[in-house]
Amino acid sequence: MADLQGIAENLIEGRAPEVAGLVEAALAEEVAPQAILNEGLMVGMDEVGRRFKANEIYIPEVLIAARAMHAGMAVLRPHLAESDAQMSGRVVLGTVEGDLHDIGKNLVGMMLTGAGFEVMDIGVDATADQFKEAVKEHKPHIVGMSALLTTTMMAMSRTVEVLQEAGLSEGVKVIVGGAPVTAAYAEEIGADGYAADAASAVDLARQLVAGE
Repeated sequence: MADLQGIAENLIEGRAPEVAGLVEAALAEEVAPQAILNEGLMVGMDEVGRRFKANEIYIPEVLIAARAMHAGMAVLRPHLAESDAQMSGRVVLGTVEGDLHDIGKNLVGMMLTGAGFEVMDIGVDATADQFKEAVKEHKPHIVGMSALLTTTMMAMSRTVEVLQEAGLSEGVKVIVGGAPVTAAYAEEIGADGYAADAASAVDLARQLVAGE
């Protein structure tokens, strides 16, 4: 019998080869790809997120767990595509113009992927126009913007304005985060939400997609 609990437990411990092997074994037993994602990989990443929010583990452990999740997804993704499995939602993610910091953004991307979201990462120093073009191309449910510098926060406001002016804000939720960013600033610029950390970003993304 497929060991979906084992997938989750090995993911939490960051054992990438074991996760990939267990995913392969589950597929060989003809377990539905969606079940492997929902009951194995996502269960593991949810627990990683819970421990991270509770300060029981820290960024290095999260990155190791995320690497294990990616190993499992590398095996699973082609089968998910073939089975037309339902993803949680689509997210365009980037660090705003003038800011080259990517650890927080990468962490959010990894956690979102582990939660079943399809993530398009447009990188760092992303201009408002790059966000606009990514929204046009990928038609995401959510746009996520990160900034670590107080001086680059204004780029978030500009990006929201550009999306609104281009008529692309309808049906797309904007979330923001990063050290200097606050919930009050998110509200001020017209964003739909603020997340203080990667695990909170996953919770917020789920709420926003479910509320559509």
